[in-house]
Amino acid sequence: MNGRRMTVQGALAVLGMLLGLGGCDKQRITELEEGVATEADVRARFGAPETVWDEPDGSRVFEYNRQPAGQRNYQITVGPDGRMTALRQVLNPANFAKIQPGMTAAQVRRLLGRPARTTPFALTRETHVEWRYLDGPNSAMVFSVVFGPDERVQRTASLPDPEANEHRGGR
Repeated sequence: MNGRRMTVQGALAVLGMLLGLGGCDKQRITELEEGVATEADVRARFGAPETVWDEPDGSRVFEYNRQPAGQRNYQITVGPDGRMTALRQVLNPANFAKIQPGMTAAQVRRLLGRPARTTPFALTRETHVEWRYLDGPNSAMVFSVVFGPDERVQRTASLPDPEANEHRGGR
C-alpha cells in the first residue's frame, strides 16, 4: 500500500508541476514587451529555445514547445537589432487553417512546432501527427495531420482530446 501511495503522490506532484507551467508562461509573457525586450530578456524568462529558425530578413524565431503534456507552442521573433518583435502561441484554429493538402512535413513543423505525438502506420504508409491545444478555456482538443508516403499533407482534423477527457471522467 505504501508503494501505491508513493505512486499517487508522485503522479499528483507531476500533475501540479504541469498545471503550474501555464501560470509560469503567463507571467513570463507579461514581463516581455514587443520592441523593448531583448534576446537576453527572452532567454532569461524562457530559457534556451528548443529550435531557432533563421529568417531571410536577419531575424530569428525561437521555438518554446510545451508538447506533449502542455497545450501550447510559443514562437518568439527576435529582430536583427536583438529586440523581440513578436510573441505568439501558434496552436490555434487560424494557424491550423493554413495547413493544406500537399504541404510538406517540414512546412507544417515550422508553422506549428514540434508535435505531441507522431504515429507511423506501415501498412498504409501514412504518418499521423498530433498537437494538443485549447479551443477556449475548457475545451481540450487535438489537431491531427495525416501525411502520405511522400511526407505531404493528405488531410487534417480537429477532435476532442480523449486523454484530457479521460482525466475529467469522460470517454
